[in-house]
Amino acid sequence: MNLLALRSHNAALLLDLLRRAGRAGVSRLELAERTGLTPQAVSKITARLREDGLVTEAGRQASTGGKPRTALRLAPEAGHAVGLQLDRDELRAVLVDLTGAVVAERRAALDLGAGAEAVLGAVVSEVRRLTEGLLSAPPPDRGGRDPSPSHSVSPSPSPSTVLGVGVAMPGPLDHTHGVLQRVTGFPEWDGFPLRDALARRLGVPVVLDKDTNAAALGLAVGGEVGAFAYLHLGTGLGAGLVLGGAVHRGTRTGAGEFGHQVIQLDGPPCPCGNRGCVEALCLTAVARGDIDEAARVLGEGAANIVGLLDIDLVLLGGRTVAAEPERFVRGVGAVLDARARREGASSPVPVRIAPGGARAVAEGAAQLLLAPLFGRTHTR
Repeated sequence: MNLLALRSHNAALLLDLLRRAGRAGVSRLELAERTGLTPQAVSKITARLREDGLVTEAGRQASTGGKPRTALRLAPEAGHAVGLQLDRDELRAVLVDLTGAVVAERRAALDLGAGAEAVLGAVVSEVRRLTEGLLSAPPPDRGGRDPSPSHSVSPSPSPSTVLGVGVAMPGPLDHTHGVLQRVTGFPEWDGFPLRDALARRLGVPVVLDKDTNAAALGLAVGGEVGAFAYLHLGTGLGAGLVLGGAVHRGTRTGAGEFGHQVIQLDGPPCPCGNRGCVEALCLTAVARGDIDEAARVLGEGAANIVGLLDIDLVLLGGRTVAAEPERFVRGVGAVLDARARREGASSPVPVRIAPGGARAVAEGAAQLLLAPLFGRTHTR
């Protein structure tokens, strides 16, 4: 038995319970009862967590006849993670505490075609500004709206509390080795070791994943259950799949390349080299202002996923969807409704907008670092 792994697993169990308990906290005896660990084991583990600054006392619980118990709670400010979304033309960065709450945010223009040095320089600059408290405004609310200028900026955490950086960007890419494969339209990135290059420059651990996988992870950690697909339509189109409670990446971490399934033989060319891809058809319809047609095409692609994987839910996100959310939900839903009627299904697979707004991908990227700390990797 790997005792180090077991200790880490037990600590993660306790940290997750403490995180969910909130500021009210939970006693050591309750932690033992909920986990099945002995009170002695709980005392030893929580003592180490307190030494590390991750756990603190939350006061005494009301007595039920015996000696009042001391409650413990998670110290959210003890650690932070940076979540980065690198899109083809924009960078969004969030700084979150141990509970996943966003304490700071930055956005900046980005040009993936400018080359590795320029992009890495921009990323490093934004991360340093984010963690050094050089923001001029507080983060927007959970829906992604800009904040009132009258609000003040939360104090910035010490850079020493930053656990690492999660990076999410368009695929395909190799999540395991942190290497880009072929960002559609940007062949110069093929084979670039982005994870290691950023880790060297930032001096902290870096995890790289596709934007859709990061968003799907954030949704699963945030409470979405069952098997679902997150479809992200922005400057491109991709899917994040959660099956059996875990993000499904596939053997070569290439699952979810949804945008490049061909649904029209000899259709319009796509930058990926194929013709008639869902992405090309969707974005072409959007470019000419035909949102209903774009939604119908997206629905046909979603219907293929539903038929192949028998998922429970389709969630939509991305800036293009955010510009016309009701029309996309209605259009995709209509295709899935028609499919359900043809197949005699009792009810169609529901379609709705993914929670999290414009920050869903960046917040999910931060969870690439945080979720394992609480034993909630939701990945395989």
